[in-house]
Amino acid sequence: MWKINILTLFPQIYPGPLSYSTSSKSRKLKVWDIEAKNIRDFCEDKHKTVDGPPYGGGGSMLMRADVLGSAIEKFFLVNNYPIVYLTPKGDLLNQVMAKSIAKSSNGVNIVCGRFEGIDERVIKEYKIRQVSLGDYVVSSGDIAAFVFIDCCLRFIEGYVKNCDSINEESFGENEYKNLLEYPHYTKPLSWKSRKVPRVLTSGHHENIRKWRLDQAENITKSLRPDLWKKYLNGDKNEYS
Repeated sequence: MWKINILTLFPQIYPGPLSYSTSSKSRKLKVWDIEAKNIRDFCEDKHKTVDGPPYGGGGSMLMRADVLGSAIEKFFLVNNYPIVYLTPKGDLLNQVMAKSIAKSSNGVNIVCGRFEGIDERVIKEYKIRQVSLGDYVVSSGDIAAFVFIDCCLRFIEGYVKNCDSINEESFGENEYKNLLEYPHYTKPLSWKSRKVPRVLTSGHHENIRKWRLDQAENITKSLRPDLWKKYLNGDKNEYS
């Protein structure tokens, strides 16, 4: 079982969207599990104060090192899972990173920040890995956590029934490395005068494979020239 431990100010929102469909089914099958604890529970003052004004000034509050440190030591350090903090300052999340995190341990510890973030000393003290979902800011780490968790879970055995689908989707492995996914079609064969490409109904598997690869290349070249350049260069470890 792959275990997810979360430190947050809003433990009641979990598992949230992970309570549906594949996530819910695989959790019931004990493929994975999740536990969220409230950071305020580790405060020692009667007001349960978790934040303070940043030294040097600033317009927002910062999560205190002593409170968060106590929470990490009592909840996270009892296991050997990596600790992740979701922040725009981190390394950009991608398939290779998600797979590495999913496969390198039996679980992950996630710190969900709030306000202006967390005291820098906490990151240094516990060697926390900083991960970003992109060049934008959301209101709390909890919003980002759901994306991060689902991305990692898809690499846990038993979570996705058809493992081939992972290799052939956008940013997949093998020949689809660094490519966006090819188009998909299903019934009916004709809809609003738009027809399914004939090759997909031919039954010729090699021609279908070539068509899909060609489509993935054209889409990537058009929409993501940065990925197209990596694909042409045969980059293998740019996401490690």
